[in-house]
Amino acid sequence: MAKEKFYVVWHGVEPGIYTNWKDCEKQVKGFDKALYKSFGTKQEAEEAFYSSPYDYVGSKATKAAPKKAVLSDVPTYRSDTVLPLPLEVTSNAIAVDAACSGNPGAMEYRGVDLKTGAQIFHYGPVFGTNNIGEFLAIVHGLALLKQKGITNLSIYSDSRNAMSWVAQKKCKTKLELNPKTEELFDLIHRAETWLKNNQYTTPIIKWETEKWGEIPADFGRK
Repeated sequence: MAKEKFYVVWHGVEPGIYTNWKDCEKQVKGFDKALYKSFGTKQEAEEAFYSSPYDYVGSKATKAAPKKAVLSDVPTYRSDTVLPLPLEVTSNAIAVDAACSGNPGAMEYRGVDLKTGAQIFHYGPVFGTNNIGEFLAIVHGLALLKQKGITNLSIYSDSRNAMSWVAQKKCKTKLELNPKTEELFDLIHRAETWLKNNQYTTPIIKWETEKWGEIPADFGRK
């Protein structure tokens, strides 16, 4: 019996995770600069898909690729670990935020569980801008919740730009594509493709910083 494989397509017709080579081949055959790789387990494939493809393929790949994107399960909630939140804020939610050292510069983003304060996912650093990070953080949260089949959580973001870009299914950055930003633009392409190919019901709510203080996912670097 052939060993089961999972095929990650980072850059192809429809980026995603495929369970057989035939479906994977349809996404990459003839596609310019396609990026894909097979993995032995679903967990490895999921972690790789939300990470940079250059950690796994190409001259910069390492044998033990760093896990930039942490795809932790959304934690089981406990009433005794509820964080102090404004009354208007639902705790059944994920807060997302990005930070950038310079703009553009070293950018990273993350998602935090509002009930426990636990970090659910994190990506970076990678060269980019804060607005791009805010956009990618929302899409990462949407994709993760849909992947886990979770329908009772909201996402908070303090970026109106990012929320608008998600609604338009387009990252409207003015950052130029060049060798330094190639990794980031691959990620943007995957995020835009996911938005175009997936429906979701997760509410995306504006975090009102002036009323509620810094969003809990803030990196605290201001």
